[in-house]
Amino acid sequence: MISYFHGHLEKTLMMLRRLIILLLPLGLVACSGIPSVDERKIHANHLAAAQHWQPLRIPAKNFNLMAYLPGDEVEGDVLTLYLEGDGFAWVNRSQPSANPTPLNPLALRLALAQKYGNAAYLARPCQYIDAADEACYQRYWTDARFAQEVIDATDIAIDTLKQHFNASELILVGYSGGAAVAALVAARRTDVVHLITVAGNLDHLAWTAHHRVRPLSASLNPADVALVLADLPQTHFIGGLDQIIPLQLAQRWPVAFRGINDTNLRILPMADHACCWVPLPSEI
Repeated sequence: MISYFHGHLEKTLMMLRRLIILLLPLGLVACSGIPSVDERKIHANHLAAAQHWQPLRIPAKNFNLMAYLPGDEVEGDVLTLYLEGDGFAWVNRSQPSANPTPLNPLALRLALAQKYGNAAYLARPCQYIDAADEACYQRYWTDARFAQEVIDATDIAIDTLKQHFNASELILVGYSGGAAVAALVAARRTDVVHLITVAGNLDHLAWTAHHRVRPLSASLNPADVALVLADLPQTHFIGGLDQIIPLQLAQRWPVAFRGINDTNLRILPMADHACCWVPLPSEI
């Protein structure tokens, strides 16, 4: 009887283990609390609407880029344009996400917090859209996130926004991976008067080596165009607690970025990669 009971119990436990293994992935998804793409879009729309900003979809070559613009524009020749970071590009260190729409659109929050002058927000390719329906391939938020076609499309979208505001000069503010895009775009334009980055990735080759992850082999590297930007006024904000773009990494950027004696670097001691940047100090 005892042996029968032990055998029955062992079989029951084995069945439970198998059931747990089968259900574990579903449980992880359910417990992860990751908002759906639609929920992320709604969140961004609510943030924008609270400040009377409106979304604008901009066709740009092979992409449709999402922008947000204020309802009430002010007079001025300068447009400050905020470029979003990489967004929700990876679920974990080895698994890319299905859609890079950001969970926390920090660049949008920064744009909405600007007090003076004209500002606009520009998302990255494949964000805020149905990536599968629009053939927006996963490579554009992994190894090709700074590819030539990405920079081309961003440049076209910036032209559209500049024309919309009837601006003659641009201040580019790039957050995280958006900093790389901002630098690469600025290197090909003559109307950018200030490059500002926030927790920016300005040398992705050094960045991937630092974190021991796969190089972004299909991407342009901002460090390669640093000398082109040497005479452009620059401010690069670095978080003292940032483990994604740590200060020691920024201090190894080309001197054309960081300035002689690191004069272009501004360290916010209590900021990390996602907190606490809003609002930015008064440089903008």
